[in-house]
Amino acid sequence: MKGIARLGALSLVGLGTIAASGCAGRVTNMHPVAMVNTAPAPNESVIVFMRPSGVAFAIQSAVFEAPDGQPARLVGIVAAKKKVAFRTTPGDHMFMVIGESADFMQARLEPGKVYYALVTPRMGVWKARFSLAPVHVMNRNELPEWQSGTEWVEMDQTSGQWAAENAADVEQKRAKYLPEWLGKAPLDRPVLAPEDGQ
Repeated sequence: MKGIARLGALSLVGLGTIAASGCAGRVTNMHPVAMVNTAPAPNESVIVFMRPSGVAFAIQSAVFEAPDGQPARLVGIVAAKKKVAFRTTPGDHMFMVIGESADFMQARLEPGKVYYALVTPRMGVWKARFSLAPVHVMNRNELPEWQSGTEWVEMDQTSGQWAAENAADVEQKRAKYLPEWLGKAPLDRPVLAPEDGQ
């Protein structure tokens, strides 16, 4: 993918070096901001996608809302040590994160609540792959550290252009990896539950 794939292939040794560095990632096609209002309106839900890890900091990860039968919609491009807020409607949603591959997370959202999900890097063949990990009620005690260790970014005019240029590749990855994800046991498919919001 342009902008992500062109950042270069990382060897397993390179990823190990990066893991030790804990560096923040370079932000492209997004705009750094000092603060974001995450308070949801009564008829909406907010999800904050955060990437507190510095692993694979040279590779950005793109998060999409990926409703069944519809084109994926860019939520944001999340570099290492960055976070993005996404406002949406309550109800059932499917989200996808793109790196070397694609991975997915379901979300069942209630109105007026804020939810959190981690963008987690893992080793790939040529570069980093990413997964989405819901922040559940039971692991929310680490949330303050994750929040303080990440900086806000928002989409700008280049974000939509990037998404349009990479739409075919994004849809190819969704078509390839979604059947594998759906083939997993239900307990192995991450879900952001209604009660995970606050």
